[in-house]
Amino acid sequence: MMTSHFQQFLREATIRDPGAAGDLLGPDSFYGLYISWCLLHGITPVPDTDFRAGMRRCGIDIHHSGLAMTGPAAADYIVASHPDVS
Repeated sequence: MMTSHFQQFLREATIRDPGAAGDLLGPDSFYGLYISWCLLHGITPVPDTDFRAGMRRCGIDIHHSGLAMTGPAAADYIVASHPDVS
């Protein structure tokens, strides 16, 4: 079975954190992380509505995912979101 780029994104840029209190990635930061991941991989990001549909197909509720950011896309997203950090 072919792996979708959404599945690859989830594998490379997110990590499950069952011990965390609350939701770690909200819808806006989830999409922002996805955009950073796409830019690092030379992939054109899909619009937000398509991203949300893709996450649903992967079994992810972007409002209550239990996922945290990880990897190079996380660093890119954080720097892009908070330029005063760099």
